[in-house]
Amino acid sequence: MDRIQDSLSLCTENEQRTWLAAACRTALAAGSLIRERYEQPHTITLKGAIDLVTETDVAAEAAITASLAADAPGIPIMAEETKTSHATVAERLWIVDPLDGTTNFAHGFPFFAVSIALLDRGRPMVGVVYAPMLDELFYAVRGCGARLNDGTISVTGTSNLIEALVGTGFPYQVEATLPVVIRQMQALLPLVRDIRRAGAAALDLAYVACGRLDGFYEMNLQPWDTAAGWLLVQEAGGLVTTFSGAPFSPFSPDILASNAALHRQLLELIR
Repeated sequence: MDRIQDSLSLCTENEQRTWLAAACRTALAAGSLIRERYEQPHTITLKGAIDLVTETDVAAEAAITASLAADAPGIPIMAEETKTSHATVAERLWIVDPLDGTTNFAHGFPFFAVSIALLDRGRPMVGVVYAPMLDELFYAVRGCGARLNDGTISVTGTSNLIEALVGTGFPYQVEATLPVVIRQMQALLPLVRDIRRAGAAALDLAYVACGRLDGFYEMNLQPWDTAAGWLLVQEAGGLVTTFSGAPFSPFSPDILASNAALHRQLLELIR
C-alpha cells in the first residue's frame, strides 16, 4: 500500500498535493525513527514536574523540521521542543508535535503519535497524525475528507450519551486544575458508557475522527496537540469547539470534539 499516493487522491489542487505529500512523508519518516528507538534506553529531562522530554522527541523534531523545510520551503514551523517560529495566525504555518504522548513513550506504553498540521491564516488546510506502533496514518485535507491508511473515515452516529465512549486528558498543572477535572468527571462519568484517558491528544482526536471515540475533551493543551486532529474531526463529519461552544482554534485554552450529535449534551456537562 502506497499511503502517500493514496493520500493525494484526497486533493483537488496541486498546492494541496504538495502540502499533504510533504506532511505524510515527514510523519512516516519521523514515526520510523521513533519506532526504532522505542525499546532502547531513553534520556529523560523535565520541562515541568511531570512534563517529560526525551532524546527521541528532539531527534524526531529535527528530522521533521528539516524534511518540511526541504519539501515545502518558505513556510514557518512551530514545533513543540524548539518553538522557533515567530509566525502569527495570519500567516501560513506548520504546527508540529514530533512525539505526542512522550510520557507513554518513555514508559513503553505504545499510544503516541507524530502530529503535523498546516494552517493558512488560522484555518487548517492539512492534518496528519501517525501512530508508529500501530502503523496507522490518519490524514485530512480541508474540504476533501479524512482517511486512515487507505480507507475513508467518519465519526460515529451515536446520539445517546449512555452509548458514548468519551476520551479526555489531564493537564500538567495538576494542583491548579484538579477541582475542575474532578467536577467534569463527576458530571460526565455516570451518564456515558465510559471514559478513556490514554495520554496523547492528537491520537485521541484521530480516534474521534475514525469512530473509536464518540467525543474528546481536554483543557490547557498547546497548538501542536490539537491542530492536526482538529481538521481530522471536521473532515470526518464531526464538530470541534471550545468548552464555551465558541469556534475552535489551536490557540484556544480548551477543546471539545465530538460526532456533532452529542456535542450540545457534552458541552452542558463539561461546563
